[in-house]
Amino acid sequence: MLKQYYNKTLIEAGCDEAGRGCLAGPVFAAAVILPKNFKNKLLNDSKQLKESDRYDLRPIIEKEAIAFAVAQVSNIEIDEINILQSSFLAMHRAVDQLKVRPELLLIDGNRFKVYPNIPHQCIIKGDAKFLSIAAASILAKTYRDDFMLEAAKKYPNYGWEKNMGYPTKMHRQGIRDHGTTPLHRLTFQLLPKQLEL
Repeated sequence: MLKQYYNKTLIEAGCDEAGRGCLAGPVFAAAVILPKNFKNKLLNDSKQLKESDRYDLRPIIEKEAIAFAVAQVSNIEIDEINILQSSFLAMHRAVDQLKVRPELLLIDGNRFKVYPNIPHQCIIKGDAKFLSIAAASILAKTYRDDFMLEAAKKYPNYGWEKNMGYPTKMHRQGIRDHGTTPLHRLTFQLLPKQLEL
């Protein structure tokens, strides 16, 4: 069972990102403040859920949350400041948009850039431990998937409707055959060395 809170006395926002390892598209992040008594048997780390379950949970999270927000950092920005800093920036942008100010940020992972005047707690595999982080992982993942599904219509040669921009064989073959798109992260190794010839 996922935990409902880290500190019962504080307003907590769970934060997570999606799309760090992709070759194309933005990195998305979400911040979610859930009621302390929130329960949902299905809610878990987005990576452990079926796609249909993630999309079933999204409206429940958005309806039940005290506050939620989703933000993104573009591939252009990722190329400028690197993916780690972009992940932090996306989470900061999500927290910026929350209509209720949290008193503690629960961050999925082991590192974070301090958010002004709000303490944070990094939790490794937090999306499999705390409901609010799991909820944030689901929003970040589904909003990012929606973005990539739309992008796949504009750039149909890379299989984004299946790989969501991750480095699959089909995606890399598309880069080799058709070159890059305006959504590709040019500072990433888009092709393994043996394919660059």
